[in-house]
Amino acid sequence: MILNISGRTDIVAFYSDWLINRLNEGFFDVRNPFNPKLVSRIMLEDVDLLFFCTKNPIPILNKINKINKKMYFHITLTPYKKDIEPNVPNKKDIIESIKKLSNIIGKDNIVIRYDPIFINDKYTLDYHIKAFDKLCNLLDGYVNKILISFIDDYKNVRNNYKSLKYRKLNESDYKTIGIKFSESAKKHNILVHTCAEEKNLIEYGFIKDECMSRELAFKLTNKIYKKWNARKNVPCQCVEMVDIGVYNSCKHFCKYCYANFDEKKVLDNYNKHNPNSSLLIGKLEEDDIIKIRK
Repeated sequence: MILNISGRTDIVAFYSDWLINRLNEGFFDVRNPFNPKLVSRIMLEDVDLLFFCTKNPIPILNKINKINKKMYFHITLTPYKKDIEPNVPNKKDIIESIKKLSNIIGKDNIVIRYDPIFINDKYTLDYHIKAFDKLCNLLDGYVNKILISFIDDYKNVRNNYKSLKYRKLNESDYKTIGIKFSESAKKHNILVHTCAEEKNLIEYGFIKDECMSRELAFKLTNKIYKKWNARKNVPCQCVEMVDIGVYNSCKHFCKYCYANFDEKKVLDNYNKHNPNSSLLIGKLEEDDIIKIRK
């Protein structure tokens, strides 16, 4: 199986000690978010690939040599300030950490996510064009791919509209992004692509490529994976992965986040975290039902 670490929270940024402890112990316990008393036990021996999703790889850099599984990183790097991403570290430090990580695991195993794009009076179209061009320049030689996506109407996005104040992109906006981003990426030998986007921008030089396609999964694991059937209503062809994270537990507090929708709950969950527990948040209870996930 492929472990997603994690689409529900940033384990690398906030829970990396727990992660290493679980890798050493050889298993992870994960509560079903819809049936909390049901716990899946994931044995490390059944895991073929660790698929990391993070905004801050710094905490794991000095732990990489302790991980003996194949790794693939998606690192989200956007040009937003503290008004949108309150607790994301300085972007210069993040970029330096990406370079170090690239030197350790190879640029074929890193994808940058410029995600999500939204436009308002502060973060204008021109702002994004300049920021993306600078990003491509800084990461020239360290990454092969940058994935972009556009803001979605999540509950948390609606709750934070006063901060985001974004406007809907029009066809001219998409065209400009498509042309300008493609030009910047091409100058630095970087592929720019979309995954499950209605506007995939392939007419402007983008490629449409899944975050984890069947082809890539086979290349990385030498195994055939099926499409993620849980996402039947989403135009996504990514393969099935097992997420070991917990919703409402990421302290970045990004205003556009889909996985956080209750900041009080985030802090409560964070305070329940024990790096020595088999669960990311809390501990096992006597009436929990544990099933080995294959």
